[in-house]
Amino acid sequence: MQYKSFLIKYAEIGVKGKNRFMFEDALVTQIRHALKDIDGDFMVVKESGRIYATAESEYDFDEAAQTLKRIFGIAAICPMVQVDDNGYEDLKKQVLTYVDEVYEDKNFTFKVNARRGNKKYPVNSDQINRDLGEVILDAFPETKVDVHHPEVMLHVEVRNRINIYSIVIPGPGGMPVGTNGKAMLLLSGGIDSPVAGYMISKRGVKIDAVYFHAPPYTSERAKQKVVDLAKLVSRYSGPVHLHIVNFTDIQLYIYDQCPHEELTIIMRRYMMRIAERLAVDAGAQALITGESIGQVASQTMQSLAATDAACTMPVFRPVIGFDKQEIVDVAEKIGTYETSILPFEDCCTIFVAKHPVTKPNLKMIERSEEKLKEKIDEMVETAINTVEKVWC
Repeated sequence: MQYKSFLIKYAEIGVKGKNRFMFEDALVTQIRHALKDIDGDFMVVKESGRIYATAESEYDFDEAAQTLKRIFGIAAICPMVQVDDNGYEDLKKQVLTYVDEVYEDKNFTFKVNARRGNKKYPVNSDQINRDLGEVILDAFPETKVDVHHPEVMLHVEVRNRINIYSIVIPGPGGMPVGTNGKAMLLLSGGIDSPVAGYMISKRGVKIDAVYFHAPPYTSERAKQKVVDLAKLVSRYSGPVHLHIVNFTDIQLYIYDQCPHEELTIIMRRYMMRIAERLAVDAGAQALITGESIGQVASQTMQSLAATDAACTMPVFRPVIGFDKQEIVDVAEKIGTYETSILPFEDCCTIFVAKHPVTKPNLKMIERSEEKLKEKIDEMVETAINTVEKVWC
């Protein structure tokens, strides 16, 4: 069967109260935008707690379904047949046609789940369930009713028109991107930060990203890897404005002037300062990182506190309580893992100290940063003013 319509279900949006329409409108807008990128024309409308995406031309079903599965805010995607109300007997015929075309093998158990949204309809939901179950059993004797664990749940929604569907494709859930503000993601070439970007976007946060590049210690291919990761994340988050900062001079200056066991913390603090400046310019309200407690020396409680002290903007860490395998699982699910493990070094790994401090003392760190006063402010300004910007 070539489905012409999708019923789009949401979950969390449904409890939003008087401002629910704002979230619905945002979701409709994002569905329209996403479907523009595939072959075919779609009309997307909302109607009394339902969102419909209806094809107005030929289209690729698999491509459309995969696109919808990446839109945050969607709880389920239901390919459906939508028919006019031409009477109860016609409804029975439409249901039999649906079952016959969708299920070549009729040897299955089923349950009819009718919902009468149109209260003027002359037959109530319970009676619809019984009557449609009866006509299916009569037409297809191989079928059996199982009201507890059916193999096929046949949904019939009686509204202005009648929706018939039995296939439910899980969506990503979450909230429509952009409904919960904007943040700046510190994006590296590793596994963790793309996952963090995905997870914060799932909560409705629009993201931009910043990458710290250190040529010639990191290659152009390393930079391209991060661009590729940003594009993979953007399939879920929407377009990402990637800021590429040349961090080489700052790193070398820190390397020359500061104790080597403090290098990672001090470099991270200057990354946060620069990211915060870019975030303010971009209208973002927070920074996002892919740090997980205890994963490396710079991610102990004390190290994270020392890093956060470098900026005033909130720092959110969506994977803070994940272990590595949990992060890898999400990376594989969203398609970033294979790119993340490509063997191109990022700037953090080049200047790693042999024995980094794991419990930094903030006063000592700030005292070490005093050694940078002569040039560091000018170098930071140069780095910000020469940012390369890429739309992903």
